[in-house]
Amino acid sequence: RRGIPGCPIPIPIPILYPRQTHLVSVRIRTFSLDSPKFEAKTKLELNSVCGIECQRKLPVPSLSDLKSLLSYETVFENGTRTLTEVNVLGAVPDPAANTTTQRPLRKKRQIYGTDSRFSIYDKRFMTNFPFNTAVKISTGCSGILVSPKHVLTAAHCLHNGKDYVKGSKRLRVGLMKTKSRGNGTSDGMPSFQWTRVKSTHIPKGWFKGVSGDIALDYDYAVLELKRPHKRKYMELGISPTIKMMPGSMIHFSGFDNDRSGQLVYRFCSISDESNDLFYQYCDAEPGSTGSGIYLRLKEPNKKKWKRKIIAVYSGHQWVDINGEQQDYNVAVRITPLKYAQICFWIHGNDENCTQG
Repeated sequence: RRGIPGCPIPIPIPILYPRQTHLVSVRIRTFSLDSPKFEAKTKLELNSVCGIECQRKLPVPSLSDLKSLLSYETVFENGTRTLTEVNVLGAVPDPAANTTTQRPLRKKRQIYGTDSRFSIYDKRFMTNFPFNTAVKISTGCSGILVSPKHVLTAAHCLHNGKDYVKGSKRLRVGLMKTKSRGNGTSDGMPSFQWTRVKSTHIPKGWFKGVSGDIALDYDYAVLELKRPHKRKYMELGISPTIKMMPGSMIHFSGFDNDRSGQLVYRFCSISDESNDLFYQYCDAEPGSTGSGIYLRLKEPNKKKWKRKIIAVYSGHQWVDINGEQQDYNVAVRITPLKYAQICFWIHGNDENCTQG
């Protein structure tokens, strides 16, 4: 229904909002746009973005802000592009400010102390859940399978805030498979089965001109594959706060550039948070950006615990603090609104998107 450019179609989507006791109706309209130029350079490390101190000073988004920030662009494999406007109705924004806990500043580094990353060589782990959900993006990033046809990754892997990056016009996703030595055994190094991307969704909040600058809060994107895969994927969850985080540890796997051809896994605790971002010091290098961060969450109304994606790794980011450049490893939290948006991108309806 949304594939008719220029035809506005209102569709009500009930979603949940933090500290809110009722459902929210979202109506969307889709319009055609000019085709992108696809001339931007891929940049895996971002500068001059809003950091911890900046986040503390940000006002809570108004309904008008949410309408603009959660609107999104869709680019199709033939180069056509649409804009879908989102109108959030009846939401009650949380009046609490973007709070974080004061922490001492850290010096520049992406590996903090002893390198605590693990390269996954054993085929029994590499080709099984949860490690087999990690994918490689042809622009140089990582991602994670979130449905039989969809991949979650970082927006900056596809768009620099002004234009789509070179290579994103013919975007591909690499699903892991292990190389064979010829005698039926594996050498522990993954190879990739590449599949074309049918369409991409990026929230408008990521684009410069909407926020005035790149906004890490919206550094996420969903890719729809041209053909479905038959692998197990990981479901979405809503990000808990640090105090409510089971086990206090997050996990993610990706394809770090300094370990070419290897799947790299790591885990660590969250050091700080804002309403939309996690600040952590999981050891990571460029190439792992876009990885899905997950942990075990309790299933609603069940005793069962399940691994779910609660954030997207945005990467090693430079931010201005007290006039100086400092660095952090940052992840974009999946809030209830973002959960509803990503879930709608995946399912095309709201039936499966009312709970996280």
